Amino acid sequence: MLFFHPFDQENTFTLSEEESRHCIKALRYQKGDVIAITNGMGESAEAIITNDNIKACEVKITERKKVEPKRFLHVAIAPTKNADRIEWLVEKATELGVEKISLIQTERTERNFIKKERLDKIAISAIKQSHQFYVPEIVVGKKIEDLLVEETDIKLIAFVDRNNPVQFKEKLLSNQKILILIGPEGDFTAEEVALAEQHHFTKVSLGNNILRTETAGLLACCAVYTING
Repeated sequence: MLFFHPFDQENTFTLSEEESRHCIKALRYQKGDVIAITNGMGESAEAIITNDNIKACEVKITERKKVEPKRFLHVAIAPTKNADRIEWLVEKATELGVEKISLIQTERTERNFIKKERLDKIAISAIKQSHQFYVPEIVVGKKIEDLLVEETDIKLIAFVDRNNPVQFKEKLLSNQKILILIGPEGDFTAEEVALAEQHHFTKVSLGNNILRTETAGLLACCAVYTING
């Protein structure tokens, strides 16, 4: 079991009440037991429980290890009308190892209000479940125009176009940072795609099937993390 605490240089600290209850009450760890903890910033640690208080479990780090990220993937996606679907995507993308998720506003975006705190909590739960060591950065409310000027190695925009011969997997190269834009259920407008191409984005296809927004996002993550490691 992996626990979460945003530790930095300190070696002794108290877990949150939620983590303490899970550790001591649910999993029945006791004083003297060793547990695994991550700070969500790529650091893994072993720690010994020094006080098994059910609301304030105190621990002391005995060993630290830095874990390198798999590769950098930034998924910029229009939030779905149904909040459950975008929450599902955040959970699954985190399990796969995505580093950044931006929920963007486009011409056809169906949802404007997103509870970022809830998404952060879902992401933390997902890294614990999947033993990942990086909590993805989650950005809410950016306009698509703001993403177009971001600097990265590979800039892609997914667009439903059966005449587009460029497949997403063809653009994936090892050790390069990737930004992919994924539109809402009604897809990007032609004007948005043209503007993205003016900013050196390549229009790519995710396949012949018409996918839901969250499915397209997950497919992109799966493709990146199953090609070249």
